[in-house]
Amino acid sequence: MKTTKKYLLPDQEIPKMWYNVLADLPPLQPMLHPTTREPVKPSDLEPLFAKGLIEQEFSTERWIPIPEEVRTLYKIYRPTPLVRASGLEKALDTPAKIYFKNESVSPVGSHKLNTALPQAYYNKSEGIRKLTTETGAGQWGSALCIAARHFGLDTEVFMVRLSYNQKPYRKVVMQTYGGKVISSPSNLTQAGQKILAEKPNTPGSLGMAISEACERALSTPDTRYTLGSVLNMVMLHQTIIGLEAERQFEMAQDYPDTIIGCFGGGSNFGGISLPFLRHQLAGKAKFDLIAAESSGCPKLTKGTFRYDYGDTVGMTPLIPMYTLGCDYEPAAIHAGGLRYHGAGAIMSQLLKDRIIRAVDIDQEECFKVGILFSRCEGIIPAPESTHAIAATVREALKAKEEGREKVILFNLSGHGLLDLNAYESYLNGQL
Repeated sequence: MKTTKKYLLPDQEIPKMWYNVLADLPPLQPMLHPTTREPVKPSDLEPLFAKGLIEQEFSTERWIPIPEEVRTLYKIYRPTPLVRASGLEKALDTPAKIYFKNESVSPVGSHKLNTALPQAYYNKSEGIRKLTTETGAGQWGSALCIAARHFGLDTEVFMVRLSYNQKPYRKVVMQTYGGKVISSPSNLTQAGQKILAEKPNTPGSLGMAISEACERALSTPDTRYTLGSVLNMVMLHQTIIGLEAERQFEMAQDYPDTIIGCFGGGSNFGGISLPFLRHQLAGKAKFDLIAAESSGCPKLTKGTFRYDYGDTVGMTPLIPMYTLGCDYEPAAIHAGGLRYHGAGAIMSQLLKDRIIRAVDIDQEECFKVGILFSRCEGIIPAPESTHAIAATVREALKAKEEGREKVILFNLSGHGLLDLNAYESYLNGQL
């Protein structure tokens, strides 16, 4: 019997290259070695990362080919839909047109698989057998676990203690995919032991979990560390979001003037905005680029631009970033993916240069608009994504007050079907 493959999307609909914004920006301040304080060289990162990824981290080539093995796996869920949020527009009675890129349709329910797949691929290509990482709410950990499984790699995930307790089913997802999940800080590492001795009741943080994951990678044979945000190469992989959105807007015969994403370390905001930004950098367009962060961890709106460690105990290179301090303990918000003390170097420089802007939004407002969006569009958004929706609602209502049209694009970075305990708390007035 002849089989058909109509379920596969045409190759031409999925980009064949990632866009590297570093080709169109002045050179960034370099990362510094944590010991020597000299600029980091590619060889300095080899104990932690796959060489192919290090090459991408330092590359200034404008277009980086996507390996065919990665594109084949992208076809499982890409291209993701660009959706006109007509229900939300009606509810807000706004002249603004609102679109969202629906990254929640990926197998893990978020955008994180866009970088997990290439990171697993490059590690497998170099003979690595095991990956370590950290995760906040669990989206990144879930993505890495299934990506590693696709390439036959083992995975160890240090999950921030607060989310480990708040989001038990994220842990189950990772375990189902074959990953080992550890509450962080833990007694398995020297970093974790030190933190627990000083702060036995800490809810944990992404900085702490990064310290533990890095230590495990450095002390375990045939093992490398992976990161779901912040780094240049992660921004690179995520540009597939905005590149697809560009093509989809051409089909819709429309174009955004305002682009919004929630902000933890910068990956999904960078993914949706950087491909459009390249036209602004070339003098061909102008956008209002808005990073929506949590008021419980407001590194962009309340932090300072300086060199800081990416982790809590100072194992990682120093990154030029907007930061609240590597020892900052964020509020116990449900948007665990936004509980990171700093911002990636690319996004930090763009904010410093006033090319992008940032807003901070409190948890109450986020869940209020999360409920509204659910009732208008039928999708329950992740707590992280509600920050982007809240910023979108603000802009749409501003357009209504001013009586002018605008086209808003936001990135729905993930669904909230594993965050229903948080929604239950909000609906019961117990958030």
